[in-house]
Amino acid sequence: MTNDVNLTEKLKHYFGFNSFKGEQEEIIRNLLAGNDTFVLMPTGGGKSLCYQLPSLLMEGTAIVVSPLIALMKNQVDVINGMSEETGVAHYLNSSLNKAAIDQVKKDIRSGLTKLLYVAPESLTKEEYVEFLKSVKISFYAIDEAHCISEWGHDFRPEYRRIRPIIGQIGNAPVIALTATATDKVRTDIKKSLGITQAKEFKNSFNRPNLYYEVRQKTKDVDRDIVKFIRQNSGKSGIIYCLSRKKVEELAAVLQANNIKAAAYHAGFDAATRSKTQDDFLMEKIDVIVATIAFGMGIDKPDVRFVIHYDIPKSLEGYYQETGRAGRDGGEGKCIAFYSRKDLHKLEKFMEGKPVAEQDIGRQLLQETAAYAESSVCRRKMLLHYFGEDYPKDNCGNCDNCLHPKVKIDATKETVIVLRAVKALKEDFRSDYVIDFVKGRDTDDIKDHKHDLLPEFGEGEDCDIKIWNPVIRQSIIAGFLKKDVENYGVLKITKGGLDFIKNPYTFMVVKDAEFSEDDDDEVGERQTAALDPELFAMLQDLRKDTSRKLGIPPYVIFQDVSLEQMATVYPISLEELVNIPGVGVGKAHRYGKEFIALIKRHCEENDIERPEDLRIRTVPKKSMLKVKIIQSIDRKMPLDDIADAQNIDFEDLLTEIEAIVYSGTKLNIDYFLEDVMDDDHIDDIYEYFRESETDDLEVAMDELGEDYTEDEVRLVRIKFFSELAN
Repeated sequence: MTNDVNLTEKLKHYFGFNSFKGEQEEIIRNLLAGNDTFVLMPTGGGKSLCYQLPSLLMEGTAIVVSPLIALMKNQVDVINGMSEETGVAHYLNSSLNKAAIDQVKKDIRSGLTKLLYVAPESLTKEEYVEFLKSVKISFYAIDEAHCISEWGHDFRPEYRRIRPIIGQIGNAPVIALTATATDKVRTDIKKSLGITQAKEFKNSFNRPNLYYEVRQKTKDVDRDIVKFIRQNSGKSGIIYCLSRKKVEELAAVLQANNIKAAAYHAGFDAATRSKTQDDFLMEKIDVIVATIAFGMGIDKPDVRFVIHYDIPKSLEGYYQETGRAGRDGGEGKCIAFYSRKDLHKLEKFMEGKPVAEQDIGRQLLQETAAYAESSVCRRKMLLHYFGEDYPKDNCGNCDNCLHPKVKIDATKETVIVLRAVKALKEDFRSDYVIDFVKGRDTDDIKDHKHDLLPEFGEGEDCDIKIWNPVIRQSIIAGFLKKDVENYGVLKITKGGLDFIKNPYTFMVVKDAEFSEDDDDEVGERQTAALDPELFAMLQDLRKDTSRKLGIPPYVIFQDVSLEQMATVYPISLEELVNIPGVGVGKAHRYGKEFIALIKRHCEENDIERPEDLRIRTVPKKSMLKVKIIQSIDRKMPLDDIADAQNIDFEDLLTEIEAIVYSGTKLNIDYFLEDVMDDDHIDDIYEYFRESETDDLEVAMDELGEDYTEDEVRLVRIKFFSELAN
């Protein structure tokens, strides 16, 4: 069509907007003129309009290749909602039945359909290729185009087949769109799609309204998240986790804490995913917990926070996922939880993959780790990663800028690093360079005879924690650059060479320190908070209850449970159930007097219970435990259960003990009656009723050689299940 059309008028007519954002109009005109187009535009910048509007203006049907089935549905609903007729937009993917597919084909043949969304897998199906050959194609739009590159954060092999398929269906202009791509990925996309001459439109990656923060991940991360959501009550948010299991567990924890949340991952059927998405858009739920691997196609402008439960595999993925916050220009908080342990886990996942893929994955992970650990402005680091310079040192809207670390003079160390890179002929990565400047004569360094160079060990007297920040901040300053295509080796720039000749004061901030695992620290903190006066009172109450009921004190609550009560002050039965070793049955049987005592103690002593300790947890039953419980309910012999689950009988008893001790009632009488003498059962049962401890060794000594260890354990399970739960 002619390119002199009044696009602003058409924009108002079809979409109700009075003006275009950024370069939208120029992009659309380039496409209308029949030119290949490459669009790099951050999430929320209005990418979809760049192909939606021209599809309505051009002759034929535009094909939009998108990996996000959920987004297809959402966008098709939006476009059809604006039109007087349904069928202006359609999608073809695995969620449709034959009748729906036939209707799509009918609308396309009639010329009604202007926009056809297809998954890349659907596009390559022979029946669709044959059908589309008979259709007038206005243009091809490749959305989420980074998926075509092995260096992109969400590489999909089927994307590599798009160009050959286009050749089969029939040539037409191509517009490739992505919200995130480094120079390497950008080149890869254009080459793979055969649009190397495409006009490129690159928008700024800066999202000034987004706040970035990285927090140390501890074993209390669920509590931290519940607290954060409570502080942002009623706001929409997305939480990303690496595994489906964690998605479901965390969603359950949020629901238990009266947060309107739902899980969302590729393991759910299409109807469930669709309902969850609609509930989120309609604000029936506030929080979606999703896997990073599964692309969330939710086009919701007022997402107010994005939390990464696990650190992402790449900065591109992180940028795109955080980009779903604040798309309306309003508040958007982006919180990531980071621990070195997670990093090691991600590295382990790569084992067994092709070497080249492992290498790419590790390089991307290193960039993510550098972002998480650095004390430099997070906005500056992110933008630099995407090849954009952020002129300020303090953005005022990230944790590092709001709580800046003291800068130190690292001029000397910077010169040492630059001299080392030069001496090593710009042929090694940062970890090798650091070993070299520290004077570590590793096998690798000795093999290269680099320990004989005069620059070897020039930094051995310097603080060992300075080298990563110096290298990272030298890259941002333009003294060094990473050669991504060559395994991330460090290269020295002209600016770096000039700095060696004429050094000037170069200030850096040290990296933040993240521990491998914070479990010990958390444990100490909880122990230190124990209220000794309350603990003694709880012990007295347990003793009194024990006398009244004629059962040992440990049957009522074990010491570890009393310690937790004296630490977290539960004042309701719901809160009591969250104490280790207290199940629902035990809480209802024995709990009322204990929570009344705790409540009275808190009131009399003006104790303010910490907010985070009122968070409910959800018991995590492993699949093995669930199978054991189900098998016992079906009265399956315990030795058969052990065989079925491929575990030793002793290990099975350990699992059953854990189930019973956590408060679940199990009836194993059917098995005891088959394998044990009634008198033996009664003797062991009576022993535990009168004993002050449930310790197995003590029981074996007291009962003597007439009883086997398995028999004692089995009756102890029966005893605990009947009296304690």
